[in-house]
Amino acid sequence: MAAYDRLYVAYLYYFNELRDYFECHEVMEELWLEEGRSPLYQGLLQIAVGLYHHANGNVSGSIKLFSAGLDKLAPYPVDSLGIDLGRLINESTTYVTKLHRIKEEPFAPYDLTIHLIDPELSDLLDDMKLHPPQHEEEEGHD
Repeated sequence: MAAYDRLYVAYLYYFNELRDYFECHEVMEELWLEEGRSPLYQGLLQIAVGLYHHANGNVSGSIKLFSAGLDKLAPYPVDSLGIDLGRLINESTTYVTKLHRIKEEPFAPYDLTIHLIDPELSDLLDDMKLHPPQHEEEEGHD
């Protein structure tokens, strides 16, 4: 049995491979609810939604979600969940700083990448690239 939930791997797939931040939100919210509403999962979800909002022109929503996500991620070790969380926090902090200055220094939305540090997680993501998730709605799933 893998140490990583398939929904978490799917989140990374949508985030890093497809850059589909709305779908990131969908799969991570499902995992967040299943796993007892972990602030770590919620923080990762909010970073994705921050990117989604900026791409859709909602700068204030983007700042709000990025900031909430960063607050939730801050207490966790920099190598949590097999990813370089410290790097994601640093890059997200830079993004928010730029968003606060967007009127003076406009910039186009850009993607962030979640860098994997656990080879097992990399293997799971590689496998998912070969067999992309079919988004199935799992209702009534405890």
